[in-house]
Amino acid sequence: MNGYQITFFTQQDRLIGKLPAGQWLIEEARRLGLRGATLSGAVEGLGHDGVIHAINLFDLSDQPVQVTVVVTEAEAEMFLEHLTQQQVKLFYVKVAAEFGTLGGGA
Repeated sequence: MNGYQITFFTQQDRLIGKLPAGQWLIEEARRLGLRGATLSGAVEGLGHDGVIHAINLFDLSDQPVQVTVVVTEAEAEMFLEHLTQQQVKLFYVKVAAEFGTLGGGA
């Protein structure tokens, strides 16, 4: 199948509503029926503002996180339009992807 891999970049302490942005994105993907989303944390990252964001032993709030979804073209359009309507400001990368599932069973 062909579609897109969309990766959103944010940080752990960024809230959308009452949820951290990464968790909010996962919940929105689930609510809209997307087949999956992955939240990953990084040790360190350079933000668009030129500031280094990193975790440390005493404070995880500045941890860079990313949420990745792999979707069809129609799902990509629907998801990005939904996020636009929610008026959230998020940086993302969208790249063409071929995807599928190998093997059988669970």
